[in-house]
Amino acid sequence: MDGAKRKRSVCAKQEPEAQQNTMKDRKIKQVTIPERVTLKKEIGLLSACTIIIGNIIGSGIFISPKGVLEHTGSVGLALVVWMLGGGVAALGSLCYAELGVTIPKSGGDYSYVTEIFGGLVGFLLLWSAVLIMYPTTLAVIALTFSNYVLQPAFPNCVPPYMATRMLSATCILFLTWVNCSSVRLATRIQDIFTVGKLLALGLIIAVGLVQICRGNYESLTPQAAFEFLKTPSVGQIALAFLQASFAFSGWNFLNYVTEEVVEPRRNLPRAIYISIPLVTFVYTLTNIAYFSSMSPEELLASNAVAVTFGEKLLGMFSTIIPISVALSTFGGINGYLFTSSRLCFSGAREGHLPSLLAMIHFKKCTPIPALLVCCTATIVILCIGETHNLINYVSFINYLSYGVTIAGLLYHRWRKPNLYRPIKVSLLVPVSYLLFWALLLGFSLHSEPIVCGVGLVIMLTGVPVYFLGVHWKDKPKCIYDFIEWATYLGQRVFFVVFPQIDPIEVSSPTEWTDKSSTTSKASGTV
Repeated sequence: MDGAKRKRSVCAKQEPEAQQNTMKDRKIKQVTIPERVTLKKEIGLLSACTIIIGNIIGSGIFISPKGVLEHTGSVGLALVVWMLGGGVAALGSLCYAELGVTIPKSGGDYSYVTEIFGGLVGFLLLWSAVLIMYPTTLAVIALTFSNYVLQPAFPNCVPPYMATRMLSATCILFLTWVNCSSVRLATRIQDIFTVGKLLALGLIIAVGLVQICRGNYESLTPQAAFEFLKTPSVGQIALAFLQASFAFSGWNFLNYVTEEVVEPRRNLPRAIYISIPLVTFVYTLTNIAYFSSMSPEELLASNAVAVTFGEKLLGMFSTIIPISVALSTFGGINGYLFTSSRLCFSGAREGHLPSLLAMIHFKKCTPIPALLVCCTATIVILCIGETHNLINYVSFINYLSYGVTIAGLLYHRWRKPNLYRPIKVSLLVPVSYLLFWALLLGFSLHSEPIVCGVGLVIMLTGVPVYFLGVHWKDKPKCIYDFIEWATYLGQRVFFVVFPQIDPIEVSSPTEWTDKSSTTSKASGTV
């Protein structure tokens, strides 16, 4: 008995040592590392693709065709703008694929710019995004959802102002609750509704192709397609690209949730390569379908392009179109809430927003405070008034942030040439994007200086906020006491804590250094 006891006591003493030295044993790993409160990696390749597609295909394809045609003045040039818009998004997404696997942080543009250019530039992007860009985009998508849901009830007039606002707010509140409840449930909704919106656009495309096969393609013949209703200026074409860019916005949103993607260095670029060409193809065919059954004048006169399309071609089944569009925009709202909340989360983690926004629920592991901030900002924008006029300067801020981020890619390569990059695109890709970007913004500034100026002013209002809120460290004690009290109160109300870092997920140093330098050190060479 004594020998048995002594043996057990020796094993008990050796057990912690074995746990430290043998991480391969599954049982020991479970004992050594308890379950941690952290963001879960639950986004596989399929969900990654649906996040990109679901965020891009929201309300834009049902709103922007009118704006693009109005600025270009012809069917043919409008289609060219749509195809080039997809090409530009593809160039940008290639650059973001490199940045996403080189700097594997959630937060997208904001995280990359903060890492490369420092806190002030990153904060300005974060400020404009949280203050206006994403709440406005969410509001526009939610209003599109409401208009299409209510359109069958008000066939001969515009749906009432208060009805659309109330339905939009209800939709946003419901999806905020879903995202607060479960990451898995939110991604499943995104998967289902992305398939639904592709089927809806597939229906429009199929009906359009039937029309073309019947010979109804007068507006698409070369002579008619390039017959200009009015001769567009270069500035007007630039504004047409801004309208199209609103429809393509969201192509970079997977980069906001990099830390929740399973094997991001493999699945992030794969999802981008699959999604962007697919969306460009679908958008181009959808516009061709519109023009197969509607004259340019009819399209410009329509307030709901897809509904007008359905009424002309589907007869008693025309209600399918508004229902399909509503499902599409519902999925778009879910995707924007999911990704924009992660931007708030990343900003708070870097110290650029209140620390409460960097906390997650201790059981559900969802960033509840960040989601509630996004929800509140969107509802405020809804209450302010008409949001469709904001599309141009929201697109301007979007393009400005894209350009700064991709310029950061070039600067990062110059500053850290030996950093290991799992994906390294040709220099021609970022340079081509930046040339197009500079031309677009230059002509947009010339054509609509007030619209672009408002966008710049919104960004620059973040400068004093940064220096007062972030850079100024020696604030009065009463301010720090208030922040501490508010954070403590928020933790008790929302049951949130700071997420912990799982030591198993920490990247090895070789992933962050140049392979050649690592090899040289291993072989003993200098």
